[in-house]
Amino acid sequence: MGDALTLYDVKLDSRLLLGTARYPSPAILAQAIHAAKTQIVTVSLRREAGGTRAGESFWALIRESGARVLPNTAGCRTAREAVTTAQMAREVFATDWIKLEVIGDEDTLAPDVFGLLEAARILVAEGFCVFPYMTEDLVVAEKLLEAGCRVLMPWAAPIGSGRGVNNLFGLRALRAHFPGAPLIVDAGLGAPSHAAAAMELGYDAVLLNTAVSRAGDPVAMARAFALGVEAGRAAFLAQPMTPRDLAQPSTPVIGRAFDEGAA
Repeated sequence: MGDALTLYDVKLDSRLLLGTARYPSPAILAQAIHAAKTQIVTVSLRREAGGTRAGESFWALIRESGARVLPNTAGCRTAREAVTTAQMAREVFATDWIKLEVIGDEDTLAPDVFGLLEAARILVAEGFCVFPYMTEDLVVAEKLLEAGCRVLMPWAAPIGSGRGVNNLFGLRALRAHFPGAPLIVDAGLGAPSHAAAAMELGYDAVLLNTAVSRAGDPVAMARAFALGVEAGRAAFLAQPMTPRDLAQPSTPVIGRAFDEGAA
């Protein structure tokens, strides 16, 4: 692999993670996964019942896509609820990976960082590979890493808002403070340009759902986001120029055909 992404010792070519909720149809979801070239999809235990006919159909779709499943604890409001949901997800989906969500506010769906840290400590001790959904708070990030989380997933904006990067300074500071930790921007991205901007900051990947599933053409949007992520990553590696306050000519001024000051 070339510029591979490594998450919990698993190497991946794709830096775009895709959610599976609220697509117009299973067929469109399958096409979107293919168009995004994603290798990880997130699923909610609350939505996918493993023993039902719908659950079996969903599993068949995921198996055919070849993507790795990242279950999440979406909708959980307490650490206890999140831990129980994660334990059930491990049994249903046969994976130790878990995207940990503990929601603290109904309007913004902001994470409860206290419950998040409590649940993360318990799950890490039980052998889970925890992907915590968090804010861009530096202190919370440090404590989650100390608890044993090896990946962090800060939001860009509230879930489903499509606002893009709300706190550019916060995300830039988080990246600078933890250069060795894989950081995945999760939630709030609404356009491929938002994904590119996050990747240009040096983030390792992005996770999307609503921006693709609720687009007029989810398959085309999935493809567009894949290109945005690729472009942003390439730009980061190419080391963009440093912004300036004043103009700087891009063409040489020496050797002009006529110089008024020389007369």
